[in-house]
Amino acid sequence: MAKLELFYKQGCPWCRKVMDYMDANGKTVDAMYDIYDGDGADEHRERLIEVGGKCQVPCLFIDGEPLYESSDIIDYLAENR
Repeated sequence: MAKLELFYKQGCPWCRKVMDYMDANGKTVDAMYDIYDGDGADEHRERLIEVGGKCQVPCLFIDGEPLYESSDIIDYLAENR
């Protein structure tokens, strides 16, 4: 099974869409990182930019490869989790 890491921002409507889907459907990821609030936010934001090439959320890393756009993330989770 692929390693999944979700990068999100509190207050982002597209992030909320993904998180609401996960909650409603019992979907999980291995780790979630808020890139703007809380401990490690700067480190997570830097990693998002370094690996993904941009600071766009939501972003789901699938074995280290970024997937953007809330609908694409939801489609992936629906098919693979």
